[in-house]
Amino acid sequence: ELGPTEIDKYKTQYIDPIKAILADPKYASLRIVNTIEIDSLPNLVTNVTPRATATANCDTMKANGNYVKGVGYALNKLGDVANVYNYVDAGHHGWLGWDDNFSATVQIIKQAATAEGATINDVQGFITNTANYSALKEQYFTINDSVGGKSVRESKWVDWNRYTDELSYAQAFRQEAVNQGFASGVGMLIDTSRNGWGGTARPTGPGATTDVDTYVNGGRIDRRIHVGNWCNQSGAGLGERPKASPAAGIDAYVWIKPPGESDGASSAIPNDEGKGFDRMCDPTYTGNPRNNNNMSGALPNAPLSGHWFSAQFQQLMQNAYPPL
Repeated sequence: ELGPTEIDKYKTQYIDPIKAILADPKYASLRIVNTIEIDSLPNLVTNVTPRATATANCDTMKANGNYVKGVGYALNKLGDVANVYNYVDAGHHGWLGWDDNFSATVQIIKQAATAEGATINDVQGFITNTANYSALKEQYFTINDSVGGKSVRESKWVDWNRYTDELSYAQAFRQEAVNQGFASGVGMLIDTSRNGWGGTARPTGPGATTDVDTYVNGGRIDRRIHVGNWCNQSGAGLGERPKASPAAGIDAYVWIKPPGESDGASSAIPNDEGKGFDRMCDPTYTGNPRNNNNMSGALPNAPLSGHWFSAQFQQLMQNAYPPL
C-alpha cells in the first residue's frame, strides 16, 4: 500500500501505465469502463474527525488532499482516451444514505472531478455497491412504512437511513449529482455480483407487525447481521445478471467483484503480496463503531483477498437470486 504522501508514485507508476494500456490503438474499437478508486473518497466523509468512526489514516488523507488529487489525476488522464468511460465509486446505501453523508459525498467527488486538470466531463457516472452485498431492492418494506406509530427509519436495521436498498439509493445519488452540477445524462452502475440473497433464508413476504424491528427483520432481503458488514458475508448469493439499462437512470447492473474472489483472510496470513489483515474478515470478531459493534458475519477459512474462495463461490451459486 502506498503511504499518504506517495501521490507521485501513484501517478507515474499506477495511473500512467494504465492510461498507456487503455490508449493502445489495438483497443480503440472497445468501450472500456473504469470503476475509479473503490472506497476512497467516501472515507473522507464518514471516517474523519469528529466522527466516532474516524481513523488517523483518513484524517491524514483529508488534511493532505491526496485522495482528492489522486482521483482527479486518474479522471483527467484516463478521461483523455476517447473510448474510455469513468464511473466514480459512490459507496452504498448502508454507508452513505444518511443525511450527513449523502450530499457531502457528492460534494467531495465533485472536488475530485475538478482537480488535477479533470473536469466533470471526465465523469460518465457513478457506481454503487462495488464488491458489496446490499440488496438491489427491498420489496417487502419501504422507507415510508410505519408500525405501531414508529417509522421504518427507527428500526435498528435502517437506523435513520433515508434508503432501504441500492436501487433507490443509486437513483437518488444520480439526481443529487445532477443537482450539484454533473451532466444531466450522468449514469449509474450497480454491482449485483453478490447481492441476490436467495436460498431458503430469503423472505417471501413482509415481517410481522409486532413492532418495527420484527417487521423489518422478517421481511428484509439483505440477511446480513449489520449493513456495515462487508467481508465474505455468510448466506450471500449471486444477484441480478449483468444487464444494460435495467431501470431509470441506471446504465447497467454489472459484476465488478468476481464471485468467489475472497474479500480478505479470516486470520492473519503471512504473504509477499502486501496484504494486511482486517478483523472484519474474522468470523469471531465482535465489531467496531462502523458496524455498531456487531459480529462480522464473515465466512470462516477465507484466503487472502483476491484469492479463490471455493466455499464462498459454492454458497453464492446455491443462494443465487434470480436462481441459476
